[in-house]
Amino acid sequence: MKIPERGHLLRVFIGESDKWKGKPLFEAIVMKARELHLGGATVLRGPMGFGASSRVHTSKILRLSEDLPIVIEIVDSKAKIDELMPYIDQMVTEGLVTLEPVRVIHYRADRNAK
Repeated sequence: MKIPERGHLLRVFIGESDKWKGKPLFEAIVMKARELHLGGATVLRGPMGFGASSRVHTSKILRLSEDLPIVIEIVDSKAKIDELMPYIDQMVTEGLVTLEPVRVIHYRADRNAK
């Protein structure tokens, strides 16, 4: 798979406890991106954050949150991201979705990996 040098970065900011059809929303988004043959996806878990509701979510010992911030990052061509967007619009009922142009320097797989 090849990603053009002028790609786009889709970021989806959601909560760890967000669900889609009974499974974690972040997992559903990553699996949909894979199904649509996008270049790849990474899920990042944040130790602290807040969103539109201004409610702070934190992993501090005395305030263990079960809804820590999650960021999903997906880089691919604008056309491939556009193919995913109707699913994102349907799945993400609260959160933040951003899209920005990026310059892709390297996108390689380990040729020896099985």
